[in-house]
Amino acid sequence: MDTLAFAHHIVDVLQEHKGENIILLDIRDLAPFADYFVICSGSSDRMLDALARITLDEGRRLKVHGRPEGNARSGWVLLDFGEVVVHLFAPDLREYYRLEDLWAEGKTLVHIQ
Repeated sequence: MDTLAFAHHIVDVLQEHKGENIILLDIRDLAPFADYFVICSGSSDRMLDALARITLDEGRRLKVHGRPEGNARSGWVLLDFGEVVVHLFAPDLREYYRLEDLWAEGKTLVHIQ
């Protein structure tokens, strides 16, 4: 599975498991450390934990190693899959950090509200 297909698959997995306001950004021309950001909100700590767990499990199933950083209680969980970086946010922290605005020069490939 190529990188873009993997990113789209992660979007599908997050949507299937009740992730909210999911965005897939193409940042290939902007950042040397990743090709795509997936940004998603979860309504509670428990939801953020579940989204992180299922996303990491899906990566393992597809033989794509993911490294988690942060935790649900902090309101921001980052899952680093190399070329695809997944940001899982509590709604208030997502509004505070506004990654979509920071990376506005990136191309929005998917936006699911």
